[in-house]
Amino acid sequence: MPLTVLLVDDEPLVRAGLRAVLEAQPDIQVAGEAADGAAVIPLVRQLRPDVIVMDVRMPLMDGIEATRTVLRTITDPPKIVVVTTFENDEYVYGALRAGADGFLLKRARPAEIVHAVRLVAEGDSLLFPAAVRQLASSYGRDHGKTAARTAMERAALTEREGEVLRLMAQGLSNAEIAARLVVGTETVKSHVSSVLAKLGARDRTQAVIAAYESGFVSPG
Repeated sequence: MPLTVLLVDDEPLVRAGLRAVLEAQPDIQVAGEAADGAAVIPLVRQLRPDVIVMDVRMPLMDGIEATRTVLRTITDPPKIVVVTTFENDEYVYGALRAGADGFLLKRARPAEIVHAVRLVAEGDSLLFPAAVRQLASSYGRDHGKTAARTAMERAALTEREGEVLRLMAQGLSNAEIAARLVVGTETVKSHVSSVLAKLGARDRTQAVIAAYESGFVSPG
C-alpha cells in the first residue's frame, strides 16, 4: 500500500509543486488537496491519509488551529508536517506544541520533502532536531516552564528512560539509540513508548518539546 498524503496550502502553485515531488515516488500517493485548514476535517474523514503536509499560515484557519482540530476530532489521526517560509517561526513552534510531528521549509529540496514525509510516517526519529532545539530555545521559555517542570517531575522517568529521552532530543532513531546504549531495538521501542505514555505525549516531537520546556534537556 502506498503512503497517502493530504496537501493543505492556500497557494495552488505550492500544492502543485508538492504533488509533483511526492507523486514522483512509487511508494507515495497524494490522496487530496485543500486550500485552507478549515477544509481539513471532512477530507481526513473521507480520505484517511497517513500524512498531512500543511501550510502553517492560512487565511481562515492556520496550521496551528487545524492541527489542534485534527488531533481533537479524529480517532487515530494522521501524522502532520507543517510547511513554513521561515525556520525560526513562532507559528511553527505553536504548531509543534499543538501536536504537529515536524515541519518543512518551503525552499526545501525535493529529496528533503520526500524524506520528511517518510520519516514522520515511520515515527521513530525526530525531524530536524537542531531546528526544534533552536525553536525551543527561542520560544519555549514563553510557555510555562514551571508547569512543564512539574509535569516532568510527575512523569517520574526511570534513569534509563531519561537517557532515552535525551538521545531522542539529539534526533537519534531507535536503532541509533540501541547502538549507543548497547541494547536491542525492541528494548528501546519499549522505553520510548513508556516515555511517551508517562509524559502524555503524542509522539517524539512532543516528548522532546516537553523535555526542553521543563529544563530536563537544555536547548543550548
